[in-house]
Amino acid sequence: MRYPLGRSTSRRFLTLAAGLIVLVGTAIVVAAASATTTSTSDTVKVGLITKDATNPFFVKMHAGADAAAKKLGAQLIYAAGKNSSDNASQIAAIENMTSAGVKGILITVADGKAENAAIAAARKAGVLVIALDSPTDPTSAVDALFATNNMNAGILIGRYARAATRGRTVTIAMLDEHAGSSVGALRHNGFLKGFGIKGSNKQIACVANGGGSVVDSQPAMENCLQKNPNINVVYTINEPSAAGAWTALKKAGKTKAGTTIVSVDGGCAGVRNVRAGVIDATSQQYPLLMASRGVGAVVAFAKSGKKTSGYTDTGVNLIAKNPVRGVRSRSVAYGLANCWG
Repeated sequence: MRYPLGRSTSRRFLTLAAGLIVLVGTAIVVAAASATTTSTSDTVKVGLITKDATNPFFVKMHAGADAAAKKLGAQLIYAAGKNSSDNASQIAAIENMTSAGVKGILITVADGKAENAAIAAARKAGVLVIALDSPTDPTSAVDALFATNNMNAGILIGRYARAATRGRTVTIAMLDEHAGSSVGALRHNGFLKGFGIKGSNKQIACVANGGGSVVDSQPAMENCLQKNPNINVVYTINEPSAAGAWTALKKAGKTKAGTTIVSVDGGCAGVRNVRAGVIDATSQQYPLLMASRGVGAVVAFAKSGKKTSGYTDTGVNLIAKNPVRGVRSRSVAYGLANCWG
């Protein structure tokens, strides 16, 4: 036989029920918080370190890595040096990212060797390290390299400059990046090979470091012109360097028609300078592809434990307004359709 509940009993029951509801609700909140914490802790962290944060090439690389990380549900941690030769900042970034628990680091090394010890420590801690654009020395210092074939990029512009000046007396200036730059050495030597000369050739009137920037390349070119005012062929490490060189050449009374400038990058500003006749030809590379493939490789490693290795060529095309016989090139329209920055 069942009896109706009294008022006091009813109140006690309702209080108990309310307590249970609070406990259950609290448990749900705790569970949800726990799930959120687990989800956050499981997010793959990917580090990206570039030489600097202002060069359009590295700006595009950063954007490409960020987009790829968002698409794959990863977290991008970014750092950059103060300039193209700032090894100390890159080393500190490697150490900080390793401590932060990244699964992989993508890096455009400022120097072929200076970062190697920090990279070795990161790899020992289980971090996948991939060089982008600039190889380490030795290349085995990292797990993999995703980059333009910078030697081929130099060869292409060297061949173009040779064909474009055939039959003329040539006096050459070469504006490199800085001492120790692995990518700089590859492009420099590639140009020489493509032009068909050695570094000791008397046609080379000046070799200077322009730091890969407009601001440093202009005075570097001015110093070269003081050494030899007859310079009429200029190799530059990249397109900002070419722009700085042209400012110096123009101030010295040089004309576009009388000067051949070749470069490497394929950024939108650089390709527009090809269209304007400031740069005669440039080797276009694809930083977004380097970065997105790098992020994908780190996420795949985090999920499967399988490390990517070796060299992945991300492609290069010669862009020229005026094609020359014997040197395959793409049009300015193609360059603008595939440029960056």
